[in-house]
Amino acid sequence: MTSMDYDSAEPLTSTGRPLSYATITVRVIKSFPYRNVKNIIMKNYDLQKKSAKDLLNDCVQVIQNDGSYRPYRNVEYDCLKIYTHAHGSKTVNLVINFEKDKEQILDMQNEDKKLYQYGIENETEISLFKYNDYLEFKSKPEEKWL
Repeated sequence: MTSMDYDSAEPLTSTGRPLSYATITVRVIKSFPYRNVKNIIMKNYDLQKKSAKDLLNDCVQVIQNDGSYRPYRNVEYDCLKIYTHAHGSKTVNLVINFEKDKEQILDMQNEDKKLYQYGIENETEISLFKYNDYLEFKSKPEEKWL
């Protein structure tokens, strides 16, 4: 899909906007077992110019500067994973999907690969978390309640 590949006549939410003006939801996960998740809505986000590392840095800036994310500041976020695409099926796990790690975890080291090259488009949901916490939860997915 290129920046001109959008349908303004019969748009789906995923194709109704060009890649340079996408809206994506980033699900900031503080704790997997306690299901502490808060969303960041990135509006008019340029998926053609931004890399995974750019998105991580932009999200960390929001967390550090917006007072509503104060409880989420004590986690060192280092991983992004596609949670769901617009019009796609969602996982039964309310916190994160465990499927397709190789395809859906974004490469933080490859700054040449842009977000649209991962299949990210308008209305995609992405999870932001600490990778080691994810591996620990995935090995023993036990949810706890306060």
